[in-house]
Amino acid sequence: MEGHVKPPEEVLVAFRVAAPEWIATTAIASLWKVTRAGGGAAVLKYYGARGMGSEASGFRFLHAAPESCAAQVYGLRPDAALIEWLEGPSLAELAIAGEDEMAARELVRVASGLHPGAGQAPEGYPRLEDRFDALFRLKPAPSCAAGDTAAIAACQTLARDLLNTQVDVRPLHGDLHHGNVIKAPRGYCAFDAKGIVGERAFELANAFRHPYGNPDLIRDPRRIGMLADLWSVGFAVDRQRLLQWAAVKCALSIAWRSKGALAQDGELDLLAALLSCATGQGGARV
Repeated sequence: MEGHVKPPEEVLVAFRVAAPEWIATTAIASLWKVTRAGGGAAVLKYYGARGMGSEASGFRFLHAAPESCAAQVYGLRPDAALIEWLEGPSLAELAIAGEDEMAARELVRVASGLHPGAGQAPEGYPRLEDRFDALFRLKPAPSCAAGDTAAIAACQTLARDLLNTQVDVRPLHGDLHHGNVIKAPRGYCAFDAKGIVGERAFELANAFRHPYGNPDLIRDPRRIGMLADLWSVGFAVDRQRLLQWAAVKCALSIAWRSKGALAQDGELDLLAALLSCATGQGGARV
């Protein structure tokens, strides 16, 4: 999406908001801080005529999630969404400030809150397995290092195995990590959900790659092991599968950026660390 596409007046009227202030622009939407009719701030995410596409299921997930740990969805229409303004700070800011373990504990608390009780038969959400096409199609370029080629091949095999043996399948936030959890007066709350259906253990897979801004921290095998211990117990999932999902999610992100041909990527060393831990060669219990 080019530029700051301001929401039309009729969208503001429909949501009973005013005074839009631009926050950010994504590939398909512009985000605006607005004032609600009864006072207080909210975020208006405006998509325009193209609509919200695959992001619609994310709002469905947040709307169904317990209010104690998810941003409230105040209103939806095909071209826009109105959601709660979360004042902050985020768990990413907390971790970067030196409170990494505290942030990790808050993250698993939020994840557990988003998934009360046993999973139910989901309908209408995109499937986790459909997100992995880019990884399965990824080919190494001639200049790709042999070790990186081997790591991607290992993750392709591992991803197929995990997807074919999923357990506890349920609706997931789909992109739960430090940067997508921000403090509200009632505690830390998740936002920016993708809304997919897949194995519960996948929910925290992407969080091993966060917080952004501290590359040495996230590549430390001791930290990977600490997270695996803390999250597997706190989220009641198998430790090895959690690490395996973390590795294949890292590989998937690399595949998305590589656009079909892998030559070089800034997270290949992180992938090697995660894969080593997932296969029992690193990330010892702490």
